[in-house]
Amino acid sequence: MRHHRRPLAIERQGEPWPEFEDAVNPAISGGRVYAVGDVHGQADLLAAMWTAIAEDMKRHPADRALIIFLGDLIDRGPDSAGVVEAIINAQERRGDGIEIMCLRGNHDHWLATFLTDPSVLSAWAVKGGLETLVSYGLKEGEILAGIADIGRAVALQQMFAAVIPIRHKEFMLSLPLWHDDGDYFFAHAGIDPDRPLADQRLDDLTWIRDKFLLSRKNFGKVVVHGHTPRQEVESLPNRINVDTGAYMRQVLSCVILEGAERYLLQVGPGVPVSPNDPATEAGA
Repeated sequence: MRHHRRPLAIERQGEPWPEFEDAVNPAISGGRVYAVGDVHGQADLLAAMWTAIAEDMKRHPADRALIIFLGDLIDRGPDSAGVVEAIINAQERRGDGIEIMCLRGNHDHWLATFLTDPSVLSAWAVKGGLETLVSYGLKEGEILAGIADIGRAVALQQMFAAVIPIRHKEFMLSLPLWHDDGDYFFAHAGIDPDRPLADQRLDDLTWIRDKFLLSRKNFGKVVVHGHTPRQEVESLPNRINVDTGAYMRQVLSCVILEGAERYLLQVGPGVPVSPNDPATEAGA
């Protein structure tokens, strides 16, 4: 079963959006953007998404495309090291007109911080860091010991610094916090609605939830984000949430933005299939 792109409507959830009554549909400045939700160490779903995007490019050619990962590449899933390696390899061999960018999520920031601050292990390891460290060859028992003892955490940090490939380390340390394109602003978790887009803080860009998610403000740009998993992609007047819980539901989602259009591309065994969906091709 192969899932093709399908149109993604702007939902208003039956409630008023007073700041959007006369708003025109937002648009990308040029080319096409593939915005991919939280991968969380699911290397198999990432591989399926690469294939789906490549097939979409063949069916719908574009002179220029940006593939942007919205953060939380790592943790929780079984192969974070494989995910990082695959994305670095893709950046190195990308074709003409295709750019690949990855934003920093809160989980990615934990790894970057652990490289110099072993005290974060106690918070990070229980939220998926254990799986990431195991994927780089560290032993579960040593990680668990480090959670309870700062001395062992220091030793573990030194072991990790010795085994993580240099290019993985440089990649994780280089991840930007945000990106904008036309009428869209991309960040892992979202933004603080009370601050200008140019004045957002790291904690808000990587951690914020309710204050942002419940807001019906016009932020100046539509914010495309992940971080808070939902059953379905949320496509609203002021934001698009692309996190559909890859590590929980085995669904990795991608929103395609082109001009003023929005489309949805999904992969994984958890993707619901409708026999009446013209965008689904059986037996492929």
